[in-house]
Amino acid sequence: MAGETTWWTAAATGALGIVAVLLALTAATLVNTLRWLRRPGPAAPVTEPVSILLPLRDEADRVAPCLRALLAQRQLTDWRIVVLDDGSTDGTAEVVAEVAGDDPRVRLITGVPLPPGWLGKPHACQQLADAVPDAPAGVLVFVDADVVLAPGAVAAAVGTLRSVPAQLLSPYPRIVAGSVGERLVQPLLQWSWLTFLPLRAMERSPRTSLAAAGGQFLLIDRDAYRRAGGHAAVRDQVLEDIGLARAVKRAGGRIALADGSALATCRMYGSWRELSAGYTKSLWASLPSPAGAAAVVAGLLTLYAAPPVLGVVGLAGLAAGAGPAAAVLVTAGAVGYGLGVAGRTLTARATGGRAMPDGLAHPVSVALLGWLVIRSYYLRKRRRLAWRGRPVALP
Repeated sequence: MAGETTWWTAAATGALGIVAVLLALTAATLVNTLRWLRRPGPAAPVTEPVSILLPLRDEADRVAPCLRALLAQRQLTDWRIVVLDDGSTDGTAEVVAEVAGDDPRVRLITGVPLPPGWLGKPHACQQLADAVPDAPAGVLVFVDADVVLAPGAVAAAVGTLRSVPAQLLSPYPRIVAGSVGERLVQPLLQWSWLTFLPLRAMERSPRTSLAAAGGQFLLIDRDAYRRAGGHAAVRDQVLEDIGLARAVKRAGGRIALADGSALATCRMYGSWRELSAGYTKSLWASLPSPAGAAAVVAGLLTLYAAPPVLGVVGLAGLAAGAGPAAAVLVTAGAVGYGLGVAGRTLTARATGGRAMPDGLAHPVSVALLGWLVIRSYYLRKRRRLAWRGRPVALP
């Protein structure tokens, strides 16, 4: 009986510790979303050179709305769109030609074969940057085919880049999620950096470990791009967007994140199968090592998946007459679950996502993320990682 009482006491103490950590994390989320998250203002005229760069590989089914939105950009006076067809086999280039017609602002180029030591996305982006005509200064704007920009998005983002001032700006689009799997996992992108990343410290600190970026919609000062080494500096990195942000910091530049939900929408994956493949190819690269990944997954599960389980255990203990410690466990479990849902809801409302009822399933979302991390490391070890028909090279 004494041992059983000790167990309940230890469980209640652990649950209270979880609640304390969650309180701090939810407070950090609140500060990030209400005070530190940048939101680009209305588009103002931009007179400096702007090059919008669009890498494509087998994107025939979704490039049309993306390109039409790029052609509809306003408040730009000196701008061009460069599109690269990176070995597509589905008629992507033909769709681009049909949408662009004879518009002189659009230049379609054909990518060269992938050289040794390069991954596909960095190589495509480097070719696009090299294709931009020489011009004084200016801004490079990288956009993925699954992004649809509002008419003034580029001008508003350039204005924010210059007003920070920063050399690299990543305005995260509003994520569009259709399937249940997408709704469970995709919101974790914004949730993770709004919960665990001190935004202003990231901007001010030269530490490369404090860096985040999203390649779907990314702006970089052209001179800073050259100083950082361009995408050649991250040629073998799966997460080339974060790698580029770190390269800009190493070169003495400043980076910034922004809420781009009013500027752009993005449906990264059209199904759970696509999502699983996309996350699997890259999650291993976002974590320091297998041991580090295990620690991160264990920590996330403890904080966000364990509280409802502990609450249920506490209820069972109350029914069995376990005493006050079981009641504490019930309360701590409920509060911990509520804090996790609150953090998820805050980030959804701040970034244009769906807060409810999706936020209620946050423990399931975190558990799914943990499974994807495990799958990513498993397939990496077996050298079976691939994307768009290309194997993902391993270091």
